[in-house]
Amino acid sequence: EFLHLTSDPKTLATIVYTSGTTGKSKGVMLSHDNLVQNVWNSLKCFNIYPTRRNSPTNEIFLSFLPLSHSFERMAGYYIPVMAGAAVAYARSVQQLQEDLLKIRPSVLITVPRIFERIQAAIRSKLDKGPAYARWLFDKTVEVGYSRFEHAQGRSPWRFSHLLWPILKRLVADKITARLGGNLRLAVSGGAALSANSARTFIGVDVQILQGYGLTETGPVIGVNRVTDNLPASIGKPIDGVEVRLDGNNALEVRGHNVMLGYWNNEAATRAMISHDGWLNTGDVVRINEAGHIFITGRVKEIIVLSNGEKVPPTDMEAAILNDPLFEQVMIVGEGKAYLSLLAVINQEKWAQLAKERDLPGNWPSSLQLPQARAFALARVAQQMKAFPGYAKIRRAVLLTEPWSIDNGLLTPTMKLKRNVVQERYRHKIDTMYEGFNQD
Repeated sequence: EFLHLTSDPKTLATIVYTSGTTGKSKGVMLSHDNLVQNVWNSLKCFNIYPTRRNSPTNEIFLSFLPLSHSFERMAGYYIPVMAGAAVAYARSVQQLQEDLLKIRPSVLITVPRIFERIQAAIRSKLDKGPAYARWLFDKTVEVGYSRFEHAQGRSPWRFSHLLWPILKRLVADKITARLGGNLRLAVSGGAALSANSARTFIGVDVQILQGYGLTETGPVIGVNRVTDNLPASIGKPIDGVEVRLDGNNALEVRGHNVMLGYWNNEAATRAMISHDGWLNTGDVVRINEAGHIFITGRVKEIIVLSNGEKVPPTDMEAAILNDPLFEQVMIVGEGKAYLSLLAVINQEKWAQLAKERDLPGNWPSSLQLPQARAFALARVAQQMKAFPGYAKIRRAVLLTEPWSIDNGLLTPTMKLKRNVVQERYRHKIDTMYEGFNQD
């Protein structure tokens, strides 16, 4: 038998290929030190209990993200191994709902898309029900989130908090039961968690901690803590990680977690890591006085219109997705005079709205009609009232096929492969700019 042992923690432990959301995948070389230090410092951020027979604090993770992805490998595999916690493996994403009920996990490592799907299902059910049910749900979220803000020391106690035991029993417990009824901690990463999703689930007493990192940084850079949880942020840096901003407000990090480099790609390594060890994440951020990091955009994802206006699309896309009509969206317009939208439409919601608004309801042919696009654009405008004038969406293409991992349009953590989506729908995008009149 051959046993691999190393006395040098700086030696190569693994090569993990990036998901390639904005370019060609590259092999990230991570050392033993990168991984072990990142696990240890991440474990300082929250309590993970060892799994022992007959223990009242038995911990169980439910793993459903691909282990080839650094986020799941670190948070859903290495962390429970170091802490001595148990891990159950879901059969598939499609069977996740059943597995949540069977396993009843106490910790869930997840991506925002899972919360978005559950929230959309809840909203769809509420839309079909009586008005008092919608009021009761909204009231529960309002009171629950207010209690959370009070517990975090950011708002005063309110008399409405006295309603919580009733609201919890009538509403919140039924929502958390869909997650197994035993969940005490959910760590969200891989993509930005929308403010709406965070408010909804924290409001029904699901403790979500949003974190952030890159494959190139081992991967964890920062995460919120239970007693210092600012959901709009990705928290503060973990121990052992230094952060700073470059001239374009892009986040740079340095520490034990920074990769050795890219496999057989010295040019890409030099472009990513400075001579003194600072790695440029490419994410545009702001850091508040308390040290919380807020992601405001991605350098490579910023859309530059033909008039020079720079548009970060991710917040706008998250706002549009608050409308359950839209399953998935992507804003386009690089080098163009205005913004346009690719939108995957929810068939069930379209049928309901078409009937209510006396619109053509034939699926999918009705989506190609001018009145369908006009109706969709009006709903987009409703969601984007808070954005500045340059953020107006002028044209839209309505699609029926969901973007998925299987058809190559999503990464393993369900982030959009923007370049691939744009290329797949190149012809449809071009039609949105044909015959444009400058006035």
